[in-house]
Amino acid sequence: MAVNIQALVRAKWLADAVKANKIGPSLRVLDTSWYLPKMKRNAKNEFKEGHIPGASFFDIDECCDKTSSLDHMLPTEREFADYVGNLGIGNKTHVIVYDASDFGSFSAPRVWWMFRVFGHDLVSVLDGGLKNWVHEGNPVTAEYSKAEPTEFQASLKQSWVKSYEDVLENLDSKQFQVVDARSSGRFRGIEPEPRENVEPGHIPGSINMPFYSFLGSSGEELPTRQLAEMFRDAGVDLTRPLCATCGSAVTACHVVLAAHLCGHPGVSVYDGAWSEWFTRATPENVVSEGKGKLA
Repeated sequence: MAVNIQALVRAKWLADAVKANKIGPSLRVLDTSWYLPKMKRNAKNEFKEGHIPGASFFDIDECCDKTSSLDHMLPTEREFADYVGNLGIGNKTHVIVYDASDFGSFSAPRVWWMFRVFGHDLVSVLDGGLKNWVHEGNPVTAEYSKAEPTEFQASLKQSWVKSYEDVLENLDSKQFQVVDARSSGRFRGIEPEPRENVEPGHIPGSINMPFYSFLGSSGEELPTRQLAEMFRDAGVDLTRPLCATCGSAVTACHVVLAAHLCGHPGVSVYDGAWSEWFTRATPENVVSEGKGKLA
């Protein structure tokens, strides 16, 4: 039976599915929590202590290109297929992703995008994440049973991934708009970056839309009409190509999700993000109100 997959599912929908024992080969739930070191939170330990019943843990630092010096760059098709297959996910599995961030959503949109960039559209973000799940009175458990591994076929949509060279060339060609999901202070260059040896600032011509601005106080996504107004107010034309970035291409995917909800499903991601840009760019291509990049 075909499933009408929406980018967001509500806590009540998932709670009903859990109660009806629907978690299995056709419906998998993934805790995709990930935190910057400065947050001093251990996502794996928190998962062991409590998670949505039936959930498995998805580690973006494990399902990645381990040959890269950059954090959690996309893995190969084979690596992604093996990783999610071992979580009991096949090509007909509806995947629900969430995280335990205090924002309600932090890293989950990254994994939502990963599934989609590898050709799997049967994926949804739990609106409001674990924060809203608990707020609505739904249970968490420390119980865990490993899913039966299955086969998954991945097919990368390469046009959805931008490289440093693509973004550098775009400074002149202006083929696509660039939206940065970091905080205003990091974007402007007046708040520190969380990674050592990286100064704050932004790519020339990029537009700042902090990821948390897409979320309400409950952690749930703002209404689509409001999201569309935000893009317009920021000067983003959703009828034109769009590329999202941030510090390491995690919260960038909030831009992808918000645009998708507004009817613009093909937003690309600069996977190396600011971590790579600052390292490789010439000083004039690091725009900052702070010290920027010295020659």
